[in-house]
Amino acid sequence: MAEEKKIGITVKKKDDFSEWYTQLIEQAELADVRYGIKGFVVYREWAQVTIEKMYRSMMDALDRKGHMPLCFPTLIHEKNFELEAEHVEGFTPDVFWVTQAGSEKLNEKYALRPTSETAFYQMYSLWLRSHRDLPYKRYQRASVFRAEKTKGTRPFLRGREFHWIETHNAFATHEDAYKQVLEDMEITREVLGEEFAIPHIFFERPQWDKFPGAVSTFAADALMGSGKVLQLPSTHLLGENFSKPFNVTYVAENGEQKYCHLTCYGPAISRIYGAMIALHSDDKGLRVPFNMAPLQVVIVPIPKEGADNKAILKKAEKLSKDLGKKYSVKIDDRDEYTPGWKYNYYELKGVPMRIEVGPRDLENGTVIIARRDTGKKELTKDPDVVKVVDKIAGEYTENLLKQADEGFEKNIVHSKSVEEIKKALSENKIASAGFCSIGMDGAKCAEKIDLTGGEVRGKRMDKEEKPKGNCVSCDKPAKLIVYVAKSY
Repeated sequence: MAEEKKIGITVKKKDDFSEWYTQLIEQAELADVRYGIKGFVVYREWAQVTIEKMYRSMMDALDRKGHMPLCFPTLIHEKNFELEAEHVEGFTPDVFWVTQAGSEKLNEKYALRPTSETAFYQMYSLWLRSHRDLPYKRYQRASVFRAEKTKGTRPFLRGREFHWIETHNAFATHEDAYKQVLEDMEITREVLGEEFAIPHIFFERPQWDKFPGAVSTFAADALMGSGKVLQLPSTHLLGENFSKPFNVTYVAENGEQKYCHLTCYGPAISRIYGAMIALHSDDKGLRVPFNMAPLQVVIVPIPKEGADNKAILKKAEKLSKDLGKKYSVKIDDRDEYTPGWKYNYYELKGVPMRIEVGPRDLENGTVIIARRDTGKKELTKDPDVVKVVDKIAGEYTENLLKQADEGFEKNIVHSKSVEEIKKALSENKIASAGFCSIGMDGAKCAEKIDLTGGEVRGKRMDKEEKPKGNCVSCDKPAKLIVYVAKSY
């Protein structure tokens, strides 16, 4: 037998999240950072299979809600960015520009899309004509590029290229556009919360932290194992701010020409994947929701000298055939690795279930089923294997969500002063606090909070919270509860 390669994460998640995450990426072979361009990484097979499943889940949800797909070019003309002043001011510093084709300098320069509002709405002005065309709900799957001036990049969580879906929708009225924002939140809850098992809070962002060119921005934040939050999908109420410069209009029933009210929504699948593995994985390695796993069941035959190993393998093959009708299944009968090494390997790779078949199981008509979510093993009779696997599959993702949700709620602390906010952040928690305003008149108060190392994430959209007393930063009566956290 060849010498087995040592595998496993050598630091604990709670002790050093950053190093733990780095080792998780390397050991589970999820990405390779050796591509040679800062902020651009290669996604390995094991991650990409899950990412493809995540894309399908999100696109299926959008399709059910009446969206249809489009595909736009990667390049956007510079003149598009000049039409909406606030947008160009917000994004131009982070744009990658294409200025040369072959050996020739271009007379005009083109942006590698940092986001696609200015591309979509250029075309919407040509396509939309009547109130009968509305609502117009479209999306595309794409890569976007942002030359963010950051010292540190981290696979999936922060880079200069990320992979997402972006929706761009046009409506006749402000009320219809706002309903779309609420629908985007509902899609986020259904897909991220239920299918990806990621607890999150949807916030209305402060006006000083909104998307460039938006009337209002709303975004979901998830709490990472390090205590920092990661912004996941955001949805933006754009009003007429883009429809006016791009002349996106429609003719109303009374014959009057009006500007469309626009919204956009951007679930960054690569970043959501990073959040998902950071939340659910543990010191043994990767854990992902059951339907997102690249491999759902691995069967490990346990040969033994003097045993009927052919019969053991035959039993494993029958199990694989029976379970393969519903699940992705693999038999690992490699003889160069011990069963113990294989157990560690598939725990590292996050396979939800492992079925062990040895000589005693052959004699007794049983198998052992090991769960990755709880670490428990269950001795199961052969006729019950499919039923037990079905049961585990049905509760696996919900169990991950429950585990993550418990940690999420424990990490929210109500604070009555800036000092208490600072203390909560130092303990890797989210702080909630009374505040005066998330309009521009509250920006000065937010500057005091910025000194704690955190930032105001906004007010919750999922429930009404009544504040007591004064704003934590000034003597004005508190009008709302805001949440403060460090972020990636």
